[in-house]
Amino acid sequence: MKKARRTKSIGIFDSGFGGLDIMRWIVKKLPEYDFVYLGDTARIPYGTRSLEVVHEFAKQAVDFLFAKNCGLIVIACNTVCSDALRLIQQKHLTKHYPGEKVLGVMIPAAEHASELTKNKRVGVIATEGTVKSGSFGREFAKIDPEIKLFQQPCPLLVPIVESGEQNSKAADIVLREYLQPLIRKKIDTLVLGCTHYGILEKKIRKIVGKKIRTVSEAEIVAEKLKDYLARHPEIEIKLKKNGARTFFSTDLTDNFRTLGSKFFGKKITAKKAKLI
Repeated sequence: MKKARRTKSIGIFDSGFGGLDIMRWIVKKLPEYDFVYLGDTARIPYGTRSLEVVHEFAKQAVDFLFAKNCGLIVIACNTVCSDALRLIQQKHLTKHYPGEKVLGVMIPAAEHASELTKNKRVGVIATEGTVKSGSFGREFAKIDPEIKLFQQPCPLLVPIVESGEQNSKAADIVLREYLQPLIRKKIDTLVLGCTHYGILEKKIRKIVGKKIRTVSEAEIVAEKLKDYLARHPEIEIKLKKNGARTFFSTDLTDNFRTLGSKFFGKKITAKKAKLI
């Protein structure tokens, strides 16, 4: 029997560079594989946009990454994962890429938070789009209907991170404003429901205190992807193992290079991407 040739990469997509934190952890777990990263920095933030617009942007990103010969795509953006991902999987893939896989980051985070909580009171901070979609509520209801979920939209956090102001006093003030209502709800677990929030995790932990455990998606998603590939050898056998990393951005700015390198943990150089 002829052995399948390893010709494909793993694609990772985010609305900006927050997904580079996800990629950093995935590369730690799976360093041998080739990766292609796409950040739609020209059109961020996604969290205040309509489902129709987010769905269209997501389709363009998926098309771009499959055109770059990706054999598996991870959507590292909760706003896309909230509702648009389901449409991508059920309609776009079925019509244009039958047999291909596009995965999200939301379900692994919800599963992990459900395992951590002791008092069944879980908080979620996320973009307005993610909160309005009700997607976290649906996922937690499937996993454990007894969990009480308290969600807080945080429209200012992505712009703060994308502008490099995550260490400012303004960031502290905004975080306290968003987190205090959840603390008052007596939650014992907090999901950081946006990939950008990982860079704020130390500040968030300081504000919520040691009694509240935080769930950041990056490490969990990396472990789940490793497990997924082990369970799907028909996909794994097609993936290249040259350790190559390629980065694309729809807007080549100094911020993407400097802050993106901070998120990824190593210096990165991006190429310009055009999504249509």
